[in-house]
Amino acid sequence: MQIKNNKGIMEDKTTFVPYGRQWIDEDDIQAVVGVLRSDRLTQGPKIEEFENALAEYCKAKYAVAVNSATSALHIACIAAEVVSGDEVITSSITFVASANCAVYCNAKPVFADIDPKTYNIDPMEIEKKINSHTRAIIPVHFAGQSCDMESIYKIIKKKEEEFNKKIFIIEDACHALGSIYKNKKVGDCTFSDMTVMSFHPVKHITTGEGGAVLTNDETLYKKLKRLKSHGITFNPKEFVNNDLALQSLNSGGIKPLLNPWYYEQTDLGYNYRLTDIQCALGLSQLKKLDIFRKRRREIVNKYNAAFRDAKFVHIPCEDDKCNSNFHLYVLLFDFEKIGIERARLMLELKSKGIQTQVHYIPVYLQPFYQKHFGTKWGDCQNAEHYYQRCLSMPLFPAMADQDVERVVEEINNLVRSE
Repeated sequence: MQIKNNKGIMEDKTTFVPYGRQWIDEDDIQAVVGVLRSDRLTQGPKIEEFENALAEYCKAKYAVAVNSATSALHIACIAAEVVSGDEVITSSITFVASANCAVYCNAKPVFADIDPKTYNIDPMEIEKKINSHTRAIIPVHFAGQSCDMESIYKIIKKKEEEFNKKIFIIEDACHALGSIYKNKKVGDCTFSDMTVMSFHPVKHITTGEGGAVLTNDETLYKKLKRLKSHGITFNPKEFVNNDLALQSLNSGGIKPLLNPWYYEQTDLGYNYRLTDIQCALGLSQLKKLDIFRKRRREIVNKYNAAFRDAKFVHIPCEDDKCNSNFHLYVLLFDFEKIGIERARLMLELKSKGIQTQVHYIPVYLQPFYQKHFGTKWGDCQNAEHYYQRCLSMPLFPAMADQDVERVVEEINNLVRSE
């Protein structure tokens, strides 16, 4: 359907079903308006309020909010002291940021294969790839389902003893806010040093763009706080140059005054700050997270019922240890047996107003990694087999039941017609 406006013809967006999108209501809008009418648009009280609420929800001690999950991964690697000569192991099936953060620190990314059942990084593959250069592991909770973090944790502890060095575990939980692993919230850092979250509009809550690092380690928390804001501290306990910080060190027994303008840069940090405007939106969204989560699982149940017995189509597996928020709903198709190429299926669906997506191209097949790290086709066989068959269906809380039914009907029609 097309409609006209004073600029000509435009698409009727109400007929289009994207693979993911935000859900914004009047409470969210008013929360943002409240900050816009306040005195502080950034570096104000909403940031700490959002961080505290996020930490409380995830049952972690600390949270540091930043302007993107990519920034969060970057400062997590810096806090873990990832440097040139180090190696960082991550999943082969993820967005490129999970590996890029290691490269930002001049380290070498190492790609581990996935478990063909869960599509998460395989703990046994991590164990095979750890060596004396390994500084960090970044397990990615793909599609919302937690990796087997306890197994990964145990492997790392054994390897730390073997190599007599600290190996950091940084959970990439950008898909997994609201997910549960072994009856605990993802983000509580029981089996990791840090956990990274994302608040992009297709994620479970949004701040527009944004991310966060959660941790239970006070030292890491303080470093993360500095790193997100130019490496600067205003805390007198962290000052080094007391001759500059204090008005006088020779004041006849009188306690010297702290110069009120004073701060120190103790690290090479970045401007990765999140604004109060965004944090107000995040706070409002966080209150609805459990509602969003429930709706996603309702849609997944409808998809599972529709596709469970479909020929040449494989539905996702939810591990017994996990309760996923289902950021993505990925079907595996045997395109050869169905007799339709994936690209053609996607284009046919798009022509009918339905957007699907591929999550993800194995990162090591990207030209950058092939050129600079010598990665190649054949490095991770499970990842490649998954990639050749995967297709993500539309899934977001505002998706209507009739749109779910429409997706199912159109896919069945296209598959049957072949």
